[in-house]
Amino acid sequence: MFSSDRLRALDAVAVHGSLARAAATLHITPSGVSQQLAKLEREAGHKLLEPQGRGVRLTHAGRVLAEHAARVVAQLTAAESDLARLGDEILGPLRLGGVGSSLRSLLPEVLATLTEAHPRLRPTVVDGEAADMVPLLLTGELDLLLVESWHSRPMPLPEGVRVRTLALEEVQVALQDRHPLAGRDTLDLAELADAVWSSCPVGTEPYEALVQALRARGVEPQVRYTLTEYATQLAFVARGLTAALVPEMAQTPCPPGVRFLSVRPPLTREVRAAWRTGGDSPSVRACLAALTAEDRDGEDRDGGPSRLAE
Repeated sequence: MFSSDRLRALDAVAVHGSLARAAATLHITPSGVSQQLAKLEREAGHKLLEPQGRGVRLTHAGRVLAEHAARVVAQLTAAESDLARLGDEILGPLRLGGVGSSLRSLLPEVLATLTEAHPRLRPTVVDGEAADMVPLLLTGELDLLLVESWHSRPMPLPEGVRVRTLALEEVQVALQDRHPLAGRDTLDLAELADAVWSSCPVGTEPYEALVQALRARGVEPQVRYTLTEYATQLAFVARGLTAALVPEMAQTPCPPGVRFLSVRPPLTREVRAAWRTGGDSPSVRACLAALTAEDRDGEDRDGGPSRLAE
């Protein structure tokens, strides 16, 4: 019979790729992880780790056992969560992250409601790009993320992450109101072949979505301004320096002198809540319920239950 602590240690090494990171996740020392794995090797009768450079990697036997360990750990986490649910009070830390526009639009009311209903809940929030924060979700440093997935560039998420769609919104092009095309209701992005663009930094979802959307219309984008905040991009648009693709949630605050036009074919952005499989603690479930309640129809915005990221 394998010890649950030893299986947790193996699962952590398999997920994080090193003894040090596994130890940090488990809140024990690297030597403690090594001791757990040495005992597990004796129990299993197989060598589970082998040296790789300055670190270690799983042997074939280690990978086989790690697959079982992952399932056991998920079941243990679910059991712990079910036991925690027996209490009436939602309390403790709730570590949230996400892209700025969705945080600003969705979280203030939700967190005000949650903290009023559960005074001992301690939420913390950080903003940033999903590419930087998904690893923090997987290591347990964050509990819940608000991420974006653009129609022109669906966001890939790793195994072990569950998502729920919170909003599906139109993405429009922002132009100075004196731009020759600003009087239109809609336009084809191909009509902006000579435009100078602003976008979020290279590698972010908005930047890559802009590039893909324009290339799909036969246009190689001239992105001269990489600006993290949409509000800053809109300030540049208002002065006639750039065009920008802006989701509805990010269109306020907006300076005078900016027009938003729909594009053909339509562009959309999906805002999703993401959390670790097996990491739906009572506080995470309460936050998801509150986020879902923000839907005016009172239903999940994806029309159904949580679904695994593809």
